[in-house]
Amino acid sequence: MGKAMSRVDHWEQVYATRSAHEVSWYQVKPETSLRLIAKLGMRREDAIIDVGGGASNLVDHLVDDGFRYLTVLDISATAIAAVKARLGDHAGQVTWMTGDITETAPPGPYRLWHDRAVFHFLTTPRQRALYVAALRAAVPVGGYAIMATFAEDGPAECSNLPVCRYSPDQLAAEMGEGFELIESLRETHVAPSQGSQKFIYCCFRRC
Repeated sequence: MGKAMSRVDHWEQVYATRSAHEVSWYQVKPETSLRLIAKLGMRREDAIIDVGGGASNLVDHLVDDGFRYLTVLDISATAIAAVKARLGDHAGQVTWMTGDITETAPPGPYRLWHDRAVFHFLTTPRQRALYVAALRAAVPVGGYAIMATFAEDGPAECSNLPVCRYSPDQLAAEMGEGFELIESLRETHVAPSQGSQKFIYCCFRRC
């Protein structure tokens, strides 16, 4: 049997063989994330990190909205390169990090940690513990995290990988002490293939 593909190689292959608008999680405009960011009262000078930003359009909208301290982290250098090319001259307004969030700790501090569709790919307790430790270190008391994962009735796998599905209470349990769940909502995402994916979005306050 051949050697199992590493996480990095898997995502590099995904972004090397599909354009940004072909991946199942693509959104023309990430309206739910933008609405929650506005509702949390983020100021233009607040530091925000998009973990697993990939080829997401979120950073484009935040740049256009005048946010000045933005960081995008993704496991795929190909995905990061695609977003930088798309932003053109505006790419210099963003801090770019390439790495696996379970191995690469963003320095912070960040007022907001945003993650849409990364955490549910962490299928072992150790991976999840490393992720939460990185979040805890990067977001000080008074900061926030927006976490979006597949809901309990969402897909059991994505991009040929297994995922974990969550209710808001289950996701709050994974976050552990020091994170207060202040809001949750459901979203049905329609993928480019026209299939639907059930998500939950949870907002946490670091306390």
